[in-house]
Amino acid sequence: QVLLVESGGGLVQAGGSLNLSCVYHGNAAINVMGWYRQAPGKQRELVATLSRAGSIMDSGVLRGRFTITNNKAKDTVYLQMHDLRPEDTAVYYCNAGVDVAFMPLWGQGTQVTVVS
Repeated sequence: QVLLVESGGGLVQAGGSLNLSCVYHGNAAINVMGWYRQAPGKQRELVATLSRAGSIMDSGVLRGRFTITNNKAKDTVYLQMHDLRPEDTAVYYCNAGVDVAFMPLWGQGTQVTVVS
């Protein structure tokens, strides 16, 4: 059973925008959802997490170009990405759990490709 389903990836030109969504389909309570990304040949890195209480843990990737939001009623987290750059090219993974120290759920990933 796939508990986290991402959508919204695709191919975009540099300077463009994409909006990623991730929906949680499980029954267990979760309090934190977020996004990681993995570029070719690199390790997976944190983009940001957002708790139900509204706390954001940001690795520095957001930097005004990306915004993480959620819809708690729909168990959904979003990542709005603007002014995309080729270095943002990566597979973006949704992550979820009960708190930032325990987030064992992963989505299958959605590819974001930015071309110049």
